[in-house]
Amino acid sequence: MSSSSQVLSLLQKCQGAIYVLAFLFCLPAAAKAQTLQVAAAADLQFVLPELATQYEKESAVKLQITYGSSGNFSAQIQNGAPFDIFFSADISYPEALVKNGFAEPAGVYRYGVGRIVLWAPADSQIDAAKLGWDSLLQASVQKIAVANPEHAPYGRAARAALENAGLLERVKSKLVFGENISQTAQFVQSGNAQIGIVALSLALSPAMSSGKRWEIPVDSYPPLLQGVVVLKNSRNKTAADKFIAFLKTETARATLLRFGFSQPPATRAEPSR
Repeated sequence: MSSSSQVLSLLQKCQGAIYVLAFLFCLPAAAKAQTLQVAAAADLQFVLPELATQYEKESAVKLQITYGSSGNFSAQIQNGAPFDIFFSADISYPEALVKNGFAEPAGVYRYGVGRIVLWAPADSQIDAAKLGWDSLLQASVQKIAVANPEHAPYGRAARAALENAGLLERVKSKLVFGENISQTAQFVQSGNAQIGIVALSLALSPAMSSGKRWEIPVDSYPPLLQGVVVLKNSRNKTAADKFIAFLKTETARATLLRFGFSQPPATRAEPSR
């Protein structure tokens, strides 16, 4: 073999070795590049991206988040929707998924308790903070936005609060229903309703924090106890479990509190994952 042929053969062998080494080097990075598909109650649309950003800084896992009503998500999951994690504004939905075999038996983590407020835009003539429930009885109020109580936990809380205040029958004809709590807030922001009963977590968001709000007494509606669960059909259970563990850290809890989610009452110890 000529010297030039020997050199060419050596270069080809080296090139092949380089490809193998490059593949082996990139393999661990590719294995770590996971994406979790997350179904989340609409009241989390501002806090969950911040939690995701915090988590992504310490892991290679990305969160792909879809927001909607808890009841609709529960039905979709039972029909095979390909989510890894489900955040619900009503803990009864994930608890039922565990019981019926659609979620991991390790159980539901209670990440917070939601609250509801009366909210009107900053330029509204209605001073919700001053008037409280009387805000709904003002002559200028033609439409009151609430979430649909058929599948939105915040809608059920709003209905209960109105009943306890003796106002449900008086304002029933003015109610307009959002598919979820996010759409409910949009009704008021857009002027399609003059006032609404929305999640505190949304009222505290940058887009709504300048509005006029009154926090509805928490003893006037059932607690909005919220929970998250890893789903049985998840293809990324290890990554999902690690994200749930992150939610239990002080950093995550402080972020949830800043967005209006108080800590749930003490219960028996959470099952280990």
